[in-house]
Amino acid sequence: MPTSNKPIETPLKFPWDEPPAPEMAIEVAPGVHWIRMPLPFALDHINLWVLDDGDGLALVDSGFDSAVTQETWESLFQNYFPGKKPTRLICTHHHPDHMGLAGWLTKTYDISLSTTQKEWDAFHQWSRLEPDDLTDIMRAFYVTGGVSDERQESDLKRRQGLSIRKRVELKKFDRLEDRDEVKVNGQPWVVTIGTGHAPELAALYRAEDKVLISGDQVLPKISPNVSVMPFALDADPLKDFMDSLDRFRTLPVDTLVLPSHKLPFYGLHDRIDALKSHHMDRLDDALNACATSVTAATATTVLFPRALNDHQYFFALGETLAHLNYLWHAGQISRSESKTGTYTFQRT
Repeated sequence: MPTSNKPIETPLKFPWDEPPAPEMAIEVAPGVHWIRMPLPFALDHINLWVLDDGDGLALVDSGFDSAVTQETWESLFQNYFPGKKPTRLICTHHHPDHMGLAGWLTKTYDISLSTTQKEWDAFHQWSRLEPDDLTDIMRAFYVTGGVSDERQESDLKRRQGLSIRKRVELKKFDRLEDRDEVKVNGQPWVVTIGTGHAPELAALYRAEDKVLISGDQVLPKISPNVSVMPFALDADPLKDFMDSLDRFRTLPVDTLVLPSHKLPFYGLHDRIDALKSHHMDRLDDALNACATSVTAATATTVLFPRALNDHQYFFALGETLAHLNYLWHAGQISRSESKTGTYTFQRT
């Protein structure tokens, strides 16, 4: 999920002013169709991509697991792509708006799933958790962050109604690796791995007409969420994200970027620069917050000063920890742990 932070201004060019209407598509490049599905979050949509593949259709990302998404796919196949059926599903990464409906799509249409090893592993790491195990992991995460008991209980209560286990129908996948060529309709799409937002996100680039399906790695106007996850509290995902952005700088300046949220755009290199500058500014904010010893929860109020609901707070805390961990690994701040397991950070 994105950070929901204020827009990051960049001189981008947007070939389309509006997204496709519900259950419709826009052809943005030869054989590349843009559709949009609803999401039950503050960011209320995801862009999905349908690629002509011989007599069928290759799908890039699945959408969120809901009856609405299922019905929308069925309507599109029947009315917008009559006579064509899916040939395969490619998932850029494991987040529920990208891989959540993968089980239903692969089972219903008897198609294969392609993704990277780390995204496959991450999907199953989350989905195999028993509810009590998830509660324990989340409680420990919030204790580490110094989150108030009230906020902890509010979020844990919210999560009681969530079930990921029932959605897992994925038994096998075709593994994608960096620089792999995925042939669709006889044309190669080259995999470029992005990290930080997800463990091993697979973006796809077609050199023939300079088109990049960027997933969440490069978005216009907003930054993807870059968070420390409860499973890996010492990780440095922000450094991973910043480093991996440079892999995309090798693509042409006039690449058409097809992101998972907002509108397609030109200006890839400018956008990379803006994203890096944004996070450097946020690192300055985090460093200043550590002038005295602070918890991650306290630093979160500096980086995200507005009111946050429980869903937003989880991502804000994770992103704050990502900035603190970056500074900690760089030796700019120290980290201490209390007897109760809460981390505090202070400028060195």
